[in-house]
Amino acid sequence: MSSIEPAKILLVEDSRSLARAYIEFLKPDGYDITHVEKGSEAILWLKDNQADAIVLDLMLPDMSGLDILQTLRQNDNDVELLMITAHGSVDVAVSALRAGASDFLEKPFDSERLRTSIANVLRKTQLAREVRTYRKEFKRDQYHGFTGSSLPMQAVYRIIESAAPSNAAIFITGESGTGKEVCADAIHRQSRRSNGPFIALNCAAIPKDLMESEVFGHIKGAFTGAHVERVGAATQAHGGTLFLDEICEMDLDLQSKLLRFIQTGTFQKVGSDKLEKVDIRIVCATNRSPLDEVENGNFREDLYYRLHVIPIHLPRLRDRDADVQKIAEYFLLSYSDEESKSFTGFDDDASQWLLNYSWPGNVRQLQNVLRNIVVLNDEVLVSARMLPVMPSTTKIITQDTVEPVSKVSSPTDFPSVDSSVVVPLWKTEKEAIEHAIDQCEGNVPRAAALLEVSASTLYRKIQRWEE
Repeated sequence: MSSIEPAKILLVEDSRSLARAYIEFLKPDGYDITHVEKGSEAILWLKDNQADAIVLDLMLPDMSGLDILQTLRQNDNDVELLMITAHGSVDVAVSALRAGASDFLEKPFDSERLRTSIANVLRKTQLAREVRTYRKEFKRDQYHGFTGSSLPMQAVYRIIESAAPSNAAIFITGESGTGKEVCADAIHRQSRRSNGPFIALNCAAIPKDLMESEVFGHIKGAFTGAHVERVGAATQAHGGTLFLDEICEMDLDLQSKLLRFIQTGTFQKVGSDKLEKVDIRIVCATNRSPLDEVENGNFREDLYYRLHVIPIHLPRLRDRDADVQKIAEYFLLSYSDEESKSFTGFDDDASQWLLNYSWPGNVRQLQNVLRNIVVLNDEVLVSARMLPVMPSTTKIITQDTVEPVSKVSSPTDFPSVDSSVVVPLWKTEKEAIEHAIDQCEGNVPRAAALLEVSASTLYRKIQRWEE
């Protein structure tokens, strides 16, 4: 509801005299009130109009007010409702509130009681619409190249949404394969610079003696082999975004030049004494801990604080719960279309394998697995026999059996030890998890939060214990 336009109220009351009284009660508040006498008229009006609140008499000539309320909730209507009746009882009130009414008034009542109740109902309507808008905006399955709706990814989307319009430097961290370049590209596409260039530079893939030239460019004859002038990434990114991936791999000497460039916006090409100025936004990323690199002397502390203005940490794939299945389906259909194959999904065993595997290589590893499957097979569903056996302590499900991939040494391989003194690690872990779940009264997600692991991790462990 707009702060400028008056709130729209639908009054459903079969008594015209009472309706006139209610309208007079609410007149000081300036509401836009529509009055109908029957439930069918109310439902018809709501098909073409939107109310901010409904004042509904329980007993109507053609139907019960509870029937109207149930119809509204079945249609996922977020308008809040105030129930009015002369047949008040605790049972009727409870039924109305359980069905979704915001408040309940028993006739007779004075104008102040009605006005206060209406104001409360309107606040609830506004809150419900804000929540719906929030969920629609942020509860997304896909976002600028990302696939996934898990809570960790929703947090990433919200940070991108908030930070992208500014010119502040953004520092992305996360394991290899989590999608740091996808994140940088999303920031660029969501920013005011989206019409400008997005230039990505991998600091780990370029020899150190060529890195300065790659970033700032060089003039002809600046060094052996510099036969022509080169435009660097900083110039190419003018008006847009420069993404420096694996920035902790950058040489310390170049870090000092990068710091000066960030502070002044000016630089010199290799071999030139001419200052050049560009307008760019810096986004950088690393799969290391930047603070550890600072402490180890590999990354300048002053540069760290210049770049680490808005941090974004990308979660590991194994911490993204059901996103694994969604991402796998996305890549399966994409690669199947590219290769003209028939795949449409996964069978139950293959789906369970996807969820159980730890994915140390994250999304990049999942992409490679799906590409391998699509290239080497052509069926409607991916089955467990198509899945590769990869080094891991996670159980791998095959078509015939379930076996651990890694060999675990037998107790006989070690010197004699009193087994009653040493408790197996899995038993200790099982006891800790069961204790946490008991303390949370069976609420597994809450227990997972207290144990600082994902809920899917607990569900997988519980499933293994029950096998």
